[in-house]
Amino acid sequence: MKNSGESDDQQSLPPIPDKRYFTISEAAKLCSVKPHVLRYWEQEFLQLKPSKRRGNRRYYQYKDVLMIRQIRTLLYENGFTIEGAKAQLTHNSASVSQTVHTDAVVQKVIADLENVLQRLKETEYL
Repeated sequence: MKNSGESDDQQSLPPIPDKRYFTISEAAKLCSVKPHVLRYWEQEFLQLKPSKRRGNRRYYQYKDVLMIRQIRTLLYENGFTIEGAKAQLTHNSASVSQTVHTDAVVQKVIADLENVLQRLKETEYL
């Protein structure tokens, strides 16, 4: 699903599969960065914390892949420094969570309205 603020480069990234966990190589491919870049970003960005299991292997969740893509956009497309990207992520974290919540509410309202419309059609009110 494309956001209105999504850049052309973001659109060229592959879609994220419906999986629970991604290895570091899978996450790197999905975000068009090298695995060593992801390991470095983990040290720099507190928001990026993959699960670690057997032998310290990293497993990224869907939200981690989205965060990597956001970091990538800030650094590579918007030209932020690491410090600038950190500040931007910290500043935007509240507004992003509010936007996600608002989008979920809007989707729920749309689904409810479509359900009401369907029921009205079935009862021949329309």
